[in-house]
Amino acid sequence: MIDNSHRGMHRAASATRQHSPPKPAARRTSLTRHCALWLFCLCQGVAFTAAASPADDLPTLGDGSSSIVSPAMEKQIGRQFLKQINAVLPTIDDPILKYYVERHIADLAQYSELKEKVLEVVLIDSPAVNAFAAPGGVVGVNLGLMLTAEDVHEYSSVMAHELAHLSQRHFARGIEEQREAMLPTMASMIAAIAIGMAAGGDAGMAALSASQAAAQSNQLRYSRSRETEADRIGMNTLVNAGMDPDGMARMFDRMGRAYRYSSRPPEFLLTHPLTERRVADARTNALKYPDREYAESPDYTLARMRAIVHYTDSPEVAVKRFRKEVQDNPDSAAAQYGLALALSRAGEHDEAVPMADALFASAPDRLLFVAAYAEFLTAAGEYDQALTLLERQLLLNPDNPPLAMLYADALMKNEEYDIAEEILLRQSKLRPNDIDVWYNLAEVAGKAGDIVGVHRARAEFFALHGAYNRAIQHLEYARRLVGTDNRQLLAMLDQRINDLRTELRIARS
Repeated sequence: MIDNSHRGMHRAASATRQHSPPKPAARRTSLTRHCALWLFCLCQGVAFTAAASPADDLPTLGDGSSSIVSPAMEKQIGRQFLKQINAVLPTIDDPILKYYVERHIADLAQYSELKEKVLEVVLIDSPAVNAFAAPGGVVGVNLGLMLTAEDVHEYSSVMAHELAHLSQRHFARGIEEQREAMLPTMASMIAAIAIGMAAGGDAGMAALSASQAAAQSNQLRYSRSRETEADRIGMNTLVNAGMDPDGMARMFDRMGRAYRYSSRPPEFLLTHPLTERRVADARTNALKYPDREYAESPDYTLARMRAIVHYTDSPEVAVKRFRKEVQDNPDSAAAQYGLALALSRAGEHDEAVPMADALFASAPDRLLFVAAYAEFLTAAGEYDQALTLLERQLLLNPDNPPLAMLYADALMKNEEYDIAEEILLRQSKLRPNDIDVWYNLAEVAGKAGDIVGVHRARAEFFALHGAYNRAIQHLEYARRLVGTDNRQLLAMLDQRINDLRTELRIARS
């Protein structure tokens, strides 16, 4: 429950901003670090000793992958990978979309073979069709996937496929396969060098090319076998979750048709090769299950409307599109939702708010209607009404992430900075890996005059990007501002500085 007794009692002092963190949509660093991480992991995987692991660390399948890359090591790799993603790629800061994607994957994972929960979900701001699974339980999703997947079954087929990669520990097994292939590959290369010395450079280069081609062919075979396995296990997940198994074949068909005449296929098809046999297998496997009607997901449809508006050239263009959809299908709640969202983004609040009010009244328990209504009220400057709505909803759904973030936003716009800071501090404890929470917390702490809080929040923001030196620098700034009599806070800052220095050493090793 949220205590609102302090609303209105806030400090309006603004803080001097030094080293302000970049806004989420503009986060960039060199791709070199991203590539280097994976290169390091792959090379280290070959060099790891095959020491025995505890029985609990063994993978589900009977392979030797855990003797090379343990589940604990995968989690560590996953944490570092997340930081590289934050540093390299722009991510979506829409709390409603983030919540939908996270909840959908969490619900789907219950029906998968995954033994542990997904560590983290990252929603990437890209219209390209892509999704990926990284070691240690990390799932990445391009928001553009929703543009292509027209229903929840097609969308879920991709998510179920990625969960299968995680449950079968394909990263660790890939490392094992590379290690097994290393000696024959090296032997071929040594032989190629010997041929070159005896018969001349051209012959040696030809032999070397042949050995490299053989190694690539083996790797491609391994990759295709893992994709086939992920498709099969992913389809089982779909069926167990009550989804349409034919959604996988439809999604393959949709991607294939959309990019048939494109010079470059979507990223998903580059990393998950789509062959005719793979599509045929998806259709054949779907036929094994009884033919029946499958329910649509209203929430997925609403989330997809948000994605469409996000990637439309302008809010005004989106308004024209959804006006036509509402005219063609006036009873469609999804079309009305899309139109209201586009109107709000275009600044047409007089029309957007009543539409959102009507949608909310039609289904007051639907979170996406509630959250959008509050979002539109805040955008229209109706802060008191937005705050009242969100306070009531948070009593029913304490600490709900999108409602809490929207509540903090409305409080901040209403200049109730102290309460907004309190809400975001609570969220930072519940969602310590959410970069948007820390970014917003740094902003509101500055408005509240809490300069120590500004530096602490910025430190965590930079730490989640792997920028450890900047994170430590902000904590040292904060330490200098704390009085010597506040020993508890000084001890906390010192401990966090030491922790970050340790992470920095590990990252550099």
